[in-house]
Amino acid sequence: MVNLPETKLNKLYERWEIIQSELSTGPSQEVFVRLSKEFAELDPVAAAITELRSAYTERDDLAEMSADPDADKEMLDLAQEELRALEPKIEELERAMQIMLLPKDAADEKSAILEVRAGTGGDEAALFAGDLFRMYQRYADIHGWKTEIISVSENDVGGYREIVANITGKGVFARMKFESGVHRVQRVPTTESGGRIHTSAATVAVLPEAEEIDVDIRTEDIRIDTMRASGAGGQHVNTTDSAVRITHMPSGIVVTSSEKSQHQNRAIAMQVLRSRLYEQERDKAAGERAAARKDQVGSGDRSQRIRTYNFPQGRVTDHRIGLTLHKLESVLAGDDLDEIVNALITEHQAGQLASLESE
Repeated sequence: MVNLPETKLNKLYERWEIIQSELSTGPSQEVFVRLSKEFAELDPVAAAITELRSAYTERDDLAEMSADPDADKEMLDLAQEELRALEPKIEELERAMQIMLLPKDAADEKSAILEVRAGTGGDEAALFAGDLFRMYQRYADIHGWKTEIISVSENDVGGYREIVANITGKGVFARMKFESGVHRVQRVPTTESGGRIHTSAATVAVLPEAEEIDVDIRTEDIRIDTMRASGAGGQHVNTTDSAVRITHMPSGIVVTSSEKSQHQNRAIAMQVLRSRLYEQERDKAAGERAAARKDQVGSGDRSQRIRTYNFPQGRVTDHRIGLTLHKLESVLAGDDLDEIVNALITEHQAGQLASLESE
């Protein structure tokens, strides 16, 4: 039996009722937007509370019937059978409610900055970085998110040394955040005449898109340089004279944007800088929280090897949770990436629950 905080459930349900009442009075546009957002967050919780309470009531009624000494034997057997069938349903509802009550990551609903960089493996690593980026691009399309390339550095064989993009939409970071880390590929390169399997790697970083209210960047802490951009060729070759590089002196973070006008480049570079500083603060806070207990699905450390894509065997293995799928092509097409993402989210929630239950 899961121990649920009845007082908290009551408060959440009462708040849902209050918001519902206030929305019906025709508030101002500003108040309406704020209340609508809160109502959307509380509505599934209120529905789950209603369902759980209904199950509790049914259980009490069945228990009362089962304990009635004057009950007909056939009715008694039926009540006991229904009671036995109801218990696992209640446990499932309680577990779902407990997950709903878990502390929320404030960044989960945000859009994200995606950074993919070629690692060890030369040209093959750059080609793999391109495969990963296209996987995320298609995954974003499936979820109705918008992908916009911020900066790109191509190599001579059509791969990416580095590509940075903004993925915008509701809940992007919640589903993308566990992708940060080292991705490894095992396959025979097209340039390999001997047919030997090579191992290459690419690094993925997913940062929550930070707003100005999330990070305060002082003017005196940054240096902005305008320069002539240069590229390696291809459709994204940089031909503008207005590339912008911003250096954040206290942290040493350097951000470059060279895809658009100077004004747009500056705005984009500041956006990426804010996101990197925001993630730096989140990493620091997460490190302090996890000092006593390491997260079961990893910390998002970009030096951590998280997944292997094995082409000869057609499999993808996520090393953090020991999950192997023999559907490499559909994962790289973005179609079955959700199967891995959902498993990672479930494991993360299980870790949170275990941490709460051990306190």
